[in-house]
Amino acid sequence: MEPRILRDRSQYNARGSKTSLFLDRKYRVSMASPRDMDIEVGEAISAFKSGRPVMIYDSDYREMETDLLWHAAAATPEVIRRLRNDCGGLLFLAIGNEIGEMFGLPWLQDIHSHKSLVEENPVLGHLVTNDLQYDSRSAFTLSLNHRETYTGITDRDRSLTTRRFGELSGELIEKGEDGTRAKERLGEEFRTPGHIPVCRESPGGLKTRQGHTELAVSIARLAGLAACTIGAEMLEPDGDGALSLEGARTYAKRHGIPMITGEQISTIFNEKD
Repeated sequence: MEPRILRDRSQYNARGSKTSLFLDRKYRVSMASPRDMDIEVGEAISAFKSGRPVMIYDSDYREMETDLLWHAAAATPEVIRRLRNDCGGLLFLAIGNEIGEMFGLPWLQDIHSHKSLVEENPVLGHLVTNDLQYDSRSAFTLSLNHRETYTGITDRDRSLTTRRFGELSGELIEKGEDGTRAKERLGEEFRTPGHIPVCRESPGGLKTRQGHTELAVSIARLAGLAACTIGAEMLEPDGDGALSLEGARTYAKRHGIPMITGEQISTIFNEKD
């Protein structure tokens, strides 16, 4: 079943206000007509499928951030360089839950709260994630480096790690590879820790979590690609806050990049259900 948004899903935004994400009309980002929305999403899907970037603004009442995104398999060194120079936020690799399950990649939040690990490493108990202001769960799983990288941090190294992860994921999904062999293939090419932080989609997708990870993998699915997307949050030039919605739209227009919102994506999956 295609993921859809849960209609009574509520969250607290960065300002402390309780909201129902993407659903309450008075909180929605001002957008064009449904026909124009279809055109915007269609342009974004076409661009993403052809290896070009898209931009996604999450919501006025979540993190109020815009991500610049490419499909992982399209991650050239130039793509990594642009994410690093133009965005300013953390580079992250968003993967679909099916990919995380195939490779057996655990959520760090679960690892860090595991009883035996906390007993062995008491500091984990003091660092427990229990006060996120934008969600109840963190999407981070393991970080990776490709085994052919040197330090893993250069644009070329991060490109290799990202691109090969995307290619391998697509290859194994197409073959229907079982979990054991998939984990072996992952270990043959990658090691952890590394310089590409990986974020795994919530098991329920957009119906349980409307985060950047879920939105990023959703555009890949809409494009018919493996749910594996590289991106970064866009910050203001001084780094003190997320790039404004107006600033993001200006950047998108200047560079000819399709820009859509979390609501537009969620609406599509809601209709598909």
